[in-house]
Amino acid sequence: MKKLLVRMVGAAILSVGLSGVTFAATDRDRCSERTLQGRYVFSATGFVINPATGVVQPKAIVEIIDFNGDGTLAVPAATRSVNGVIIRSDPSVGTYQVSDDCTGTLTFEGPGFDIFVAPRGDQLWLIQTNPNNVFQGSATRTSRATPDEDPR
Repeated sequence: MKKLLVRMVGAAILSVGLSGVTFAATDRDRCSERTLQGRYVFSATGFVINPATGVVQPKAIVEIIDFNGDGTLAVPAATRSVNGVIIRSDPSVGTYQVSDDCTGTLTFEGPGFDIFVAPRGDQLWLIQTNPNNVFQGSATRTSRATPDEDPR
């Protein structure tokens, strides 16, 4: 009787543990381009290294990114500082790719980033992959709608 009780308790513990593993691998935890949809505020800091002189200059950026949920994005506004010189950028566009493991890439005209996306898409973390840059930051969703969409 005691052995039977021990086996039943063991089986119960095992089944609870396995159901947790199954739950962790649900579709809810997978990502795609659709995971990133809406308006985000991106901020990053780091350095750019002049390849000819080796001089390191600080840089920072804050920008609005509108992810369209289909691998395309728009940047309606951005302000950056490189070595203290402020530059307000014209609107631009870019592309992104998100794998089901919530990793991906984001590319603007010039800069490229590796991205790591929260499973529900409320936040992502970015690191620039261009040579001579040490630059990383994050973006947080501020709205599920972009300005071209009805927010209802």
